[in-house]
Amino acid sequence: MNKNLPEHHPSEEVDLIVIFRLIGNAFNKLITFIVSIFKAIFSVFIYTLRAFIVNFKIIIITMVLAGVLGYILDKVKPVSYTSTMLVKPYFESKYQLITNINYFNALIENENYETLSTLFEIPEEEVMDIGEFDIQPGPETENERILQYENFLKNVDSVRAQNISYDDFVENRSIYSSDFFEISVTALKKDIFPKLEEGLNNSFTNFYSLKKMKKRDSLIAIQKANILEQIAQVDSLQKIYIKVLEDESQSKPTEFSIGGEGFSLSKDKTNTKEYELLNTEMKLRDQLKQLEEKKIEEDVFFDVISSFQDVGNRTSEWYQKYMLIFPAIAFVLLCVVYLSRKTITYVKNYEA
Repeated sequence: MNKNLPEHHPSEEVDLIVIFRLIGNAFNKLITFIVSIFKAIFSVFIYTLRAFIVNFKIIIITMVLAGVLGYILDKVKPVSYTSTMLVKPYFESKYQLITNINYFNALIENENYETLSTLFEIPEEEVMDIGEFDIQPGPETENERILQYENFLKNVDSVRAQNISYDDFVENRSIYSSDFFEISVTALKKDIFPKLEEGLNNSFTNFYSLKKMKKRDSLIAIQKANILEQIAQVDSLQKIYIKVLEDESQSKPTEFSIGGEGFSLSKDKTNTKEYELLNTEMKLRDQLKQLEEKKIEEDVFFDVISSFQDVGNRTSEWYQKYMLIFPAIAFVLLCVVYLSRKTITYVKNYEA
């Protein structure tokens, strides 16, 4: 017999059996746990469905009555109208605008109609019809947001800019980041909106914006004076070069012959830079034109992109309709009452 055959160890077989048994028990427990979760979900669904089936008459009657009551209130309550205007502020006047909008809402909430009447220069009876002011960032395209992101990166340290993604920039922007603003007004009177526009226009003016506008105008005036001075210097150089060219054209050329070899010496013409001067003058005049255009384009504290409508639109938001709100509230109350009764019954019958 071969005495080198491996010996058989029964203990190794026992260890393998124990390991497989432990693995099998673990899988059984996992499957049992998953099945119990599905059973619990199914039980909750069945109990909920049974509650609806048992009490469906009460649920339907209650929600129908709530819907009818909401419909009646929708017909009785005053009709509200809304209108919007789109504006573009300059000289950081958007901060004063947003502050004033919040101030107007505070006056309405405190029923200080006398102050509102003075601000908007309309009768107090009409001011009482104003419901709410609202301001939101105006519409913007994806390209405009990308340009804002690029301008933002230019003003941030290069190391820090690497950690700020475009999505983070868009997500963390505030209302003050926008260049356009949409002002909405809700009122009970449908033709009051044009009368409010003049009062809102006065909301842009403040001391800071006035100071910034004057500072901008002073800088433009200094830049214009420097550019005009440079243009005058360029004109003087052009006149000098033209005079030199005229003198050279009138003078006779001088030539000398050396030996008989045919060599000659002649007076060289002066090299001038009329073309370079012309380009410089055109660039300076283009800069002057840009300054003039900037002053013309931003000569006010704001531009009205679109004004209020003469007649506002009737508001029809779903969350303002009692016919939808009341049935939803009634259903929630029924659920609360049912769960409360079941909880009380369970607590009373509970035995430790």
